[in-house]
Amino acid sequence: MENAKTKNIICTSTQNSADALYALSNAKVESKEFWRWGTDNNMPEALALLSRRSTAHRRIINDKADYISGKGFNFDSSVPLLGNLVKRSNGDGESLRQVINMLAFDKALFGNAFLEIVTDEQHSFLSLYHKDATLCRVAKDSQHILLHHDWAHFRSSEAISLPIYPLFEKQADGSLRSIIHYKDYEPMFQHYGVPQYIAGLNVSAIAYKTDRWNIARLDNSFQLSGVMMIDNAVDSEEEAAKLAKMAEQRFAGKPGQVMFIIRDESSDDNSRFIPLESQNDGDWKELHDQATSDIVVAHSWFRSLSGLDYSTGFSAERILHEYEVALNTVILGEQRELLEPIVHAISSILKIDCSSLEIINRPPTRSKPIYMKVWEARKADGLEYDENDERQQLYLAEITKYNIKSIG
Repeated sequence: MENAKTKNIICTSTQNSADALYALSNAKVESKEFWRWGTDNNMPEALALLSRRSTAHRRIINDKADYISGKGFNFDSSVPLLGNLVKRSNGDGESLRQVINMLAFDKALFGNAFLEIVTDEQHSFLSLYHKDATLCRVAKDSQHILLHHDWAHFRSSEAISLPIYPLFEKQADGSLRSIIHYKDYEPMFQHYGVPQYIAGLNVSAIAYKTDRWNIARLDNSFQLSGVMMIDNAVDSEEEAAKLAKMAEQRFAGKPGQVMFIIRDESSDDNSRFIPLESQNDGDWKELHDQATSDIVVAHSWFRSLSGLDYSTGFSAERILHEYEVALNTVILGEQRELLEPIVHAISSILKIDCSSLEIINRPPTRSKPIYMKVWEARKADGLEYDENDERQQLYLAEITKYNIKSIG
């Protein structure tokens, strides 16, 4: 539910996004304990609120996180510790895919993500916990991350300080803890990453506002806005204002769609409604469509992978083509960035071989059913085939997995 605090966040961080981002530079930070994230330290809250209001913007973030986290993991089953960590990464029972999915979501939304690493002095166990990016700030020494439940009312005594990986520090419970800080590079920004869609902040707001305008029209039953002139005997301006407010609440549909004006009563009743006709419906639709297209471009993403073109027909070939491009330009790179420090931590703490750990990538659709054999698919495409060839006896399901290369 919105309150004064969230409205203030939108005014100070989202609408003035450029000022908020440039304020991340060292010169404008005044806190003695942490580097502020935005002019009012509320940039992550503003970005999260905007993502909950713009449908296309949120869909792209959700889809990018799902594609990057893949369909699970391939790993060497002869390494039981690795298999256990993949199935259960922490005390909350979350799998490694769930942790990666939350990290990918935060990184797509905020340009930053945080992963807590927990072990002991004997390195007898390893747990990986995703940390909500809105709770994290970089400490002034740039070697620690501070976690606090309410940054609007920050108190040092309530904050948790964790060293940035590969540094570890012993905690009160005897555990050793560290935190990995993922951040998208942006020139001039040293302490926090900047989301890739930063150039699309304004168009995300436009898409939200055009949606809100349509909701207002629906709430008003698509009545024409206008001015209602009412002749009535009133003794004061206060009484006229009260009468206009009562009329508006009772008859105006959504308040503000109709302006009521109370005039002194005359011999002839001249009460009437004066419609204010608007011919800009097409302009609003074009504005919304353009904003949606710009959002996709700002995210470095693809329309068909976010369901934006399904209304014009479902093209499996186009989806497969765009998925291939996304896989090689976005998905694999993000997966490597998320996995490399995790693989390093697992290898150094548990002393096991993690080179077999791979994210399984599969396209969202296939042009042929996965139960077809290779020779059947070649036959369907008019290619040469040999149904007696052992290699062509494989099912498509066995050869259409897209895996990232082993990470050493």
